Amino acid sequence: MYYPKNYLLLLFGFGVSSLGNWIYLIALNLAVWNLTHSPAAVAGLYLVGPIARILCSFFAGSIIDRSNKKQILIWSDIVRGIIVCVMPFLSSIWLIYTLILLANMANSFFGPSSTYMITKIVEEKDRKRFNAINSILSSGSFMIGPALGGAIIAFSNTSIAMWMNGITFFICALAISFLPNVETTESTTKQLITLKMLRTDFRQVLQFSRDNRILQTFFIVFSLALTITFALDSQEMTFLKDHLLVSDTVYGIVVSVAGIGAILGGGAAAIYVKKISLVSYIGVGFSLTLLSYLIFYMSQNIVIAILSFIALGFFMAFCNTGYATLYQSSIPPEIMGRFGSILNLLQGILQIVFTLAIGLIAEWYSVQAITSIFAFCALLLSIYLYIHLLKHKLYFQSEEEKQFIHTENI
Repeated sequence: MYYPKNYLLLLFGFGVSSLGNWIYLIALNLAVWNLTHSPAAVAGLYLVGPIARILCSFFAGSIIDRSNKKQILIWSDIVRGIIVCVMPFLSSIWLIYTLILLANMANSFFGPSSTYMITKIVEEKDRKRFNAINSILSSGSFMIGPALGGAIIAFSNTSIAMWMNGITFFICALAISFLPNVETTESTTKQLITLKMLRTDFRQVLQFSRDNRILQTFFIVFSLALTITFALDSQEMTFLKDHLLVSDTVYGIVVSVAGIGAILGGGAAAIYVKKISLVSYIGVGFSLTLLSYLIFYMSQNIVIAILSFIALGFFMAFCNTGYATLYQSSIPPEIMGRFGSILNLLQGILQIVFTLAIGLIAEWYSVQAITSIFAFCALLLSIYLYIHLLKHKLYFQSEEEKQFIHTENI
């Protein structure tokens, strides 16, 4: 039995790391801009992450599933902390890109391992609320991080901001070191990773997907819609600056209000865990999130844009909470690393394709028209996903919901 203190250690470690990530993002954008004065160089930062996920997806899952996840989390944080602390000393943009690639590769090991730790440490009856609180902390980091990063840079420089981010990674590693070891002997058996093993692992995940067609359809449709939103995010600043003609200050406000909505949504998601089904958390939350995207890109004035961003953040908190809970409940822990890596491969490819497609088409036609069309397509996918969830409602119910229904019938 794991005590709540382990929940707090997880939340604290992940929360501090998330806060540091936002400080780092602001500092890194400014550092690259000051070094190159090139919009293309700054934009390149946003392609490094998907490229790293694609590269790691071929082998990271096999390593994760055969290693101690607690140690992976600790070393991933240490490696990222060292990389970030070294970054201010570099003057070559290509060397900076290389280190960012390595940091994102370390993050590819961190993500699936953290999901495994949550699955093992947080009891199923507590997961929905835990994920909602974790969402609040992530949203709070989104709110506080950029402002804190800007303040640090204003009173010092980008180097100090990056070093502070490095410290947050070390703090996260320290918090995780106090967590219990949740591994079985079989899951940490030392084996040489070979091409034959990688092919076998890939087939095993594909076989799991074929055996669970309902779940497979969910992840494919969800990934399609989600990666369209990632691609739309790349046009967010262009839409606000070119179409709504907002100032830099107003742009910062618009981005921040999404964080306010997400904090409120995370709080509501934590409160209503007993009253709203998992299917509604995902289906309704995702559909309303994408409706908010569509309203944002169809807006003709800044007031509508701000209101839609608040709604976007609010409903996204429900969707993220539901998705995380479903993932932790439906994917067997012994293949969680491999499944997550292959899912990252799919999402990374889709994100690059949609980002390039929207960016290129927006060069030829109206940014508002193109983003609205893609947002509408994503909304249709989310509605189809909700219908799929309702059609297979019994399949997607959490164990707690099944037990509740069983008790009610008795």
